[in-house]
Amino acid sequence: MFLKRLLSTAHSFSTTAVANFPKLKSHSGAKKRWRAIANGKFKRAHAGHAHLNVTKRPGRKNHLGETAYSSSTQTSVLKKLLPYGN
Repeated sequence: MFLKRLLSTAHSFSTTAVANFPKLKSHSGAKKRWRAIANGKFKRAHAGHAHLNVTKRPGRKNHLGETAYSSSTQTSVLKKLLPYGN
């Protein structure tokens, strides 16, 4: 009974998985900082918005709270760093 159940749950490996080898690794630093969006670009948050805000002007704090988007040069680099992000 146990052997029959073990054989029925065994995975069959396909030959198409060999074509995707080797897997590409994503860059850990870019993975933590950037997110891909639908138009192919990437977005990130500004640094310096979390603390020590007493000495910062209100306009500067507002700007740091906004989302930053990648330029065309950054996008081409990020597509290599995050191959599965787009």
